[in-house]
Amino acid sequence: MHGLALARMSTSRPAWLGALVVLSAASMFGFLGTSSRVAYEAGVQPFAFVAWRAGVGALGIALVVAAVLGPRAAAASLRVPLPAVRRALLVGTVFGAGVNVAMFLAFDRTTVALALLGFYTYPAMVATVSGLLGREPLDLARVVALALALTGMVAVVVGGLEAADAVRIDALGIGLGLAAAGFQTGFVLTSRGFASVRTDVAMGVVLAGSAAVAAAASVATGGLQALTMPFASPSVIVLLVAVGLFAAAVPSVLFLTGIRWIGGVRTGILMLFEPVVGVGLAALLLGEGLTALQAAGGATILLAALIVQRGSRRSAGVPGMIVPAPGGP
Repeated sequence: MHGLALARMSTSRPAWLGALVVLSAASMFGFLGTSSRVAYEAGVQPFAFVAWRAGVGALGIALVVAAVLGPRAAAASLRVPLPAVRRALLVGTVFGAGVNVAMFLAFDRTTVALALLGFYTYPAMVATVSGLLGREPLDLARVVALALALTGMVAVVVGGLEAADAVRIDALGIGLGLAAAGFQTGFVLTSRGFASVRTDVAMGVVLAGSAAVAAAASVATGGLQALTMPFASPSVIVLLVAVGLFAAAVPSVLFLTGIRWIGGVRTGILMLFEPVVGVGLAALLLGEGLTALQAAGGATILLAALIVQRGSRRSAGVPGMIVPAPGGP
């Protein structure tokens, strides 16, 4: 009966709504590159930036959940009775922390664009593993859309290298980008195991875990002063709070919602819109040029989004698709 109810929920929701949720998450995450650049120039160290971003995001989610459910119900939502679900949420939290740590270490060792090339292979990883596990079959629409989206992503990222003053090629840095892709793949696949946990609560726990790991790394590498430095600048505090809420809390909840509504494969493909937003913001706010190759890559990603969306209409209600738990947002 429970499985039948989930199937009915997945087919009753318009397919375009899930796509809109994911594209909204990608757009908000796209602000992260520009905002982190501003924070670094103000003296915030990378691990401290991750700790503040994730910590503010977790706190924001906790306050919203408490306001919506009430303090007692919010506290009760953190109690996960099934051991298997607790283990899955713990593993998901580890994967979430791994994504942040690996990516910001990669940014420190190699050119950001090269690190991103490694990270954005995760949609292909998710599609491959999901197909092998029989969770989401790779039909023609998904294969074509994935190929186009990855090609467009490469064009968008590599196009930015043309204007770069210097390109740092570091094998470990590139490897860390790929490791972050592996962690992201693990999170997407593991999220099935804690589908019974409210979406906002689950992401609050994941962000809190990421904040704890990043804070420890910040203190270990730069001392307590590195973590507390933002308190000396009100403008930096405002920036970090905004990033935590609108480039962590909200898009993270939307990202997990997208996975649960339309599946990991389609979510991964649509999330490749993130670098398009990032490049556009860099051109608009930081004065970075937008090359023809990047524009063509962005158009290709949008085409892929249209293809996967049209394909989803013919394959609505794919078996194994994750949907929100009852009572979730």
